[in-house]
Amino acid sequence: MRISDLSRLSGTPVGTIKYYLREGLLPPGRQLGATLSLYGDEHLQRLRLIRALTARGGLSIAATRDVLTAMDEPLDPLATLGVVHYALPTPVDAAETDAVDEQAPRVDELLRVMGWDVSEDSPHRRALAASLMDLARIGADYRTEDLLPYAELAASAARLDLDRIKELDGAEDRFKLAEHAAVVVLLLEPVLAVLRRLAQENETRRRGIWARPDEPTAPHPGPDPDPDPDPADTP
Repeated sequence: MRISDLSRLSGTPVGTIKYYLREGLLPPGRQLGATLSLYGDEHLQRLRLIRALTARGGLSIAATRDVLTAMDEPLDPLATLGVVHYALPTPVDAAETDAVDEQAPRVDELLRVMGWDVSEDSPHRRALAASLMDLARIGADYRTEDLLPYAELAASAARLDLDRIKELDGAEDRFKLAEHAAVVVLLLEPVLAVLRRLAQENETRRRGIWARPDEPTAPHPGPDPDPDPDPADTP
């Protein structure tokens, strides 16, 4: 297909496709002339993945290139998962460094209690510390024992993720396998967040305390009227 067809099918402007080609995110097509190249289904698949990584996953062009390079190499899918992890944006304001560092011992303690093997260089250590700092500032100071049940749930989700990836480990298409590893990390994450919100709504409704602004609450039951009022009390 021509680049115009690739643009139409992928929903990506021609200028953006040319930018991805220049940046090495998209492999060149089969050149038929000085100004004519043909592209295949693999380019269409790659473009959709690039859009997912950048638009949905929030990865920079440089981080996306790292992830795609890992996919192109004959890596174990779990190794690809590690590349994706470290490519994820974990912004920490440089001005907040001291405040974030104050939460680092709490992160270390949580990892120790959970028995998790996490690199000292993991950017997610500081990301967790930054989130705990934000919570502490609004008075929601989560202690290690408060975080443990959430960490246990996260551990269960991680086991499901890796079991799913290992099920596909025998696949002949290594790019497909690496792509799935990236999807598990990046594109399944918002699904899990929405599932949690749905579960919270269900739980609050089950407990009878849910009310949206456009969904009036049931009137609070008052005392039952006296079925037989005393005539002396009637005006």
